[in-house]
Amino acid sequence: MAPTQDAIYAELDSDLSWSESDLPERVRTKHVHRLHPYLGKFIPQLVEELLRRHVTAAGRVLDPFAGSGTTLVQSLESGLDATGVDIAAFNCLLMEVKTRRYNLFRLEHDLRDALARFERGDGTAPQPKGFVRDWYAPAAAADLLRFRSLVGDYEHADVLRIVLARAARSARRTTHFDLDFPRTPQLDPYWCHKHKRECRPVEHAAHFVRRYSLDTLARLKEFARARSRREATVLHGDARELELGSRFDAVVTSPPYPGLIDYHEQHRYAYELLGLDDRRERELGAAAAGTAKAALAAYTDGIASVLERAAATLRPGAPLLVVVNDRRELYPEILEHAGLRLDGRHRRHVNRRTGRRAGEYFEDVLVARRA
Repeated sequence: MAPTQDAIYAELDSDLSWSESDLPERVRTKHVHRLHPYLGKFIPQLVEELLRRHVTAAGRVLDPFAGSGTTLVQSLESGLDATGVDIAAFNCLLMEVKTRRYNLFRLEHDLRDALARFERGDGTAPQPKGFVRDWYAPAAAADLLRFRSLVGDYEHADVLRIVLARAARSARRTTHFDLDFPRTPQLDPYWCHKHKRECRPVEHAAHFVRRYSLDTLARLKEFARARSRREATVLHGDARELELGSRFDAVVTSPPYPGLIDYHEQHRYAYELLGLDDRRERELGAAAAGTAKAALAAYTDGIASVLERAAATLRPGAPLLVVVNDRRELYPEILEHAGLRLDGRHRRHVNRRTGRRAGEYFEDVLVARRA
């Protein structure tokens, strides 16, 4: 028998559950957490509270499924060192840009100079091909390609690449209400569910380049004031194979869900424009693999292998914190295969007021330790 709503709410950890009024979107995306949209990330306030509860002062944290770097950013803000691992090249680029320590004077010079040159008409735009030709209006493609041609002239080229990627995401030929999962280019006017009126596909990208150049600068400055002097390390590769280090004081992670999000495809524009290394065939839980029995078995083995290797890096007794919505009940087997025991579980209500998603959603924070 399914639990009643009262029973579900009675299990909730109120300190890990926030309403929209308690935690509005602008707070959930503070400073660099909004440097670039990313599907499937957990909110920084959740990580902040888990670090407060479970990690000793000046400790070291590992996230073997680091994604957009929420664990790393919040570790730096909480006075902790952190290491993040991810198979996706764009994720690692984004994490590096978020967590790097900058000379703010040189950073501002580079971003403002690149923007000024772009707005003067500097740079060259080759004839667009393939993805860029299909998904962008001619003027928008020219804007993006011209800005790309300027990026390599600067010390902070990676920051400018994130600006380019964010502008490219917004400038695609897609509906305003479907920026997350566009399937085909939108070429004609359409009824917009977001704006409740007829809208047209984006024709230009220059205004996005300007907006995100200035927004990126402001957010990196804001985080520079908020962060501690601790350091973050980003490792690009498969956490089942890389040398992760040792003597961490906690693992804090949110593994991908099986068959739900293709973490390479959601940033296809960045891979195409920046020429990034696409390793989607190694991605655990990839949407293309589906949720058939064999795919779930491979997912279970893969996640268990990563967690086992991550747990081996921990000091004795240190916790491994895994944020999941385990509706398929895979994690008892995963933890067993990883040689972990479940020491506790915090259930939380997830604020889902983003995009067009609706309905209530709950997830668990599993507190595990080596058996």
